[in-house]
Amino acid sequence: MEVREKVEYLPHSPGVYRFLNEEGTVIYVGKAKDLKRRVSQYFRPPESLDRKTRAMVSKIADLMHTVVASEEDAFLLENNLIKELQPRYNILLKDGKTYPWICIKNEPFPRVFLTRRFVKDGSRYFGPYSSATYAHSLLYLFGALYQLRDCKLALNAEGIAAGKFKKCLNAHLGKCAAPCVGQISEEAYNEQIDAVTAILRGGVAQIIRENKAAMEAAAAELRFEEANVYKERVQLLERHYAKSLVVSASIDEVDVFSMVEEAGDAYCNFMRVKGGCIVQSFNMELRSRIEETPERLLGLFMAEMVSRFGALSKEVVVPFLPEGDFEGHNVHIPLKGDKAALMELSRRNAAAMKADKLKQEEHLHPEEHQQRLVAVLQKDLGMDVAPRHMECFDNSNIQGTNPVASCVVFRDCKPSKKEYRHFKIKTVVGANDFASMKEVLNRRYSRMLAEGEDLPDLIVVDGGKGQLHSALEALQELGIEDRIKIVGLAKRMEEIIVPGDPHPLFLDRNSSSLKVLMHIRDEAHRFGITFHRSLRSKGQIHSELLDIEGVGEATEAKLIRRFKSVARVKKASLEDLTAAVGKKQAQIIYQHFNS
Repeated sequence: MEVREKVEYLPHSPGVYRFLNEEGTVIYVGKAKDLKRRVSQYFRPPESLDRKTRAMVSKIADLMHTVVASEEDAFLLENNLIKELQPRYNILLKDGKTYPWICIKNEPFPRVFLTRRFVKDGSRYFGPYSSATYAHSLLYLFGALYQLRDCKLALNAEGIAAGKFKKCLNAHLGKCAAPCVGQISEEAYNEQIDAVTAILRGGVAQIIRENKAAMEAAAAELRFEEANVYKERVQLLERHYAKSLVVSASIDEVDVFSMVEEAGDAYCNFMRVKGGCIVQSFNMELRSRIEETPERLLGLFMAEMVSRFGALSKEVVVPFLPEGDFEGHNVHIPLKGDKAALMELSRRNAAAMKADKLKQEEHLHPEEHQQRLVAVLQKDLGMDVAPRHMECFDNSNIQGTNPVASCVVFRDCKPSKKEYRHFKIKTVVGANDFASMKEVLNRRYSRMLAEGEDLPDLIVVDGGKGQLHSALEALQELGIEDRIKIVGLAKRMEEIIVPGDPHPLFLDRNSSSLKVLMHIRDEAHRFGITFHRSLRSKGQIHSELLDIEGVGEATEAKLIRRFKSVARVKKASLEDLTAAVGKKQAQIIYQHFNS
């Protein structure tokens, strides 16, 4: 049966579908609320699909599907199949490294320790913790609060009763309750483990209340040493609680998700908050193999966190509503207050992960990094072609003197300094930025057309609507306005002005596209200012000597070589001037400065 025929027989039910190639290898796994409707979308006319999806569809030779009870079950099954099969065209889940867990071992008198291996042996695992320092601080807290063993002895009731084991140094120091020699019952030891578990689950406030009550009861019965033990525990817990508290303690239990996109990939952060404390924080990169919506990416990330950390909290805050049906959970977008602050904290974590990844990519894979920047800029500016060749223009003058302009060239978002050009304004009188911009673009591109050079993909004009309009007029006069994308970049709000659009385009301040546009704008400004200062400096050195009748550029050059500055020429004696330029011209110059 052909694949298209199989699509016709798919049920209108939630489930998971799998596309296979001719070799029988699964190349894509997807989930759907309605299997038939979702899978049918892949077999529409090719022009309605994006390039990556068309490439995948061309390789589909077979189709398999699994029906499940709900869309949430479909999310979980899809997530498990992606991790097991690693299909070529699916999103790649990358967390970058192995994070530590805190393990409560499944054994008599359980140990509590840090591990990076998750073993399904009945032990309880808490984490993973993105900060190993924080995980170690928790273990230190448990060591200070309770007397837990850290030895690997295979303890059992028969061995303890037979005196098979001996006390260790920690037991002699009071750091271990010495269950190996029967100094503490298994019931009493497990009470300590229950308290550790409560802290790891975010129940610090409840443990503090219990210890305060025990302290007051012991003090009332004049058991002051025991009361002091509880007091020290309360102080340790309160110090830890103060370090962990990030928002109001009124926030009892909330899961927070955030996502930052870059070139189709997503950088996600998950935080679990209980009693005002962050008890879990986890970052993950989702690398998209075909075009995916932000809603789907966020939904997949949430499903992955469920598979790692268990069911979601009853309240879940997100930057936008994800794809998927999370029944029984209050999934919403916070607008203000403590939960909005938590959302921003999570977003900053995701943005920090993105920045770190891009820095690593720039250092380790510079060509791939440049291609990514070009692709993101193309998408953000809505261009039909990739802006591999960019040029930016800037004017420089002070009160109309020495008006100049600069043109800088970027190739694949990197400066190409050998192609930089500067211009002296020839036809414009006074300080007229608009007319100067029009003149420079006209000169630049009329010459490129005459010499058969390739035109740029993108022109950036330093300025607002006035400069952009003048630049566009120059392109229209040359008949190339439809061949080049042109935008203006205004300094005040770093807004992007697009011809024909009454509203400016605002990009995120941290976006790579805006950083590239600001870089080329600043480079054009720097190059123009340098040239302008050079002309002003030359004018200040040469002008006064050239004003003397009978003194030309050759004589001026001789004087500067000999005396180094105009000031020294003014102070020179007639004999020194004669030695430099001859008697006749020396007499003229000496009389000019000493008349």
